[in-house]
Amino acid sequence: MKKFAIFARAAVVVAAAAAMSAPVLAQDAPKGDTAHGKQIFLSLGCFTCHGRSGQGGALNGPAPILAQTALPFDAFKGQLRSPSNDMPAYSEVLVSDKDVADIYAFVESLPGPRSPKDIPILNN
Repeated sequence: MKKFAIFARAAVVVAAAAAMSAPVLAQDAPKGDTAHGKQIFLSLGCFTCHGRSGQGGALNGPAPILAQTALPFDAFKGQLRSPSNDMPAYSEVLVSDKDVADIYAFVESLPGPRSPKDIPILNN
């Protein structure tokens, strides 16, 4: 019985730690200002690689599509702070967490790629 109580307490601690470290999904991201996010996206030059509508590009290699990003907010912020590949890092001194939330809101608001079925010329 004593081993079960210890196991039960350990399970609660593990579950609580997992819940605290779970990534913030798009629906759980901080509320961002889409219009301000667009201004920051353009002023920082994000569009140079990722396109004005977040469609991605290939300036220094493939830049991912950001429109309707599949990244949870924490992963998006992590990539912005400590990027992989050629993307420059944007510390909190340069881009506040609020600004990151605004940029995230902007890229989430973009329509993303259309289905080929929605492009008439591709269906002839």
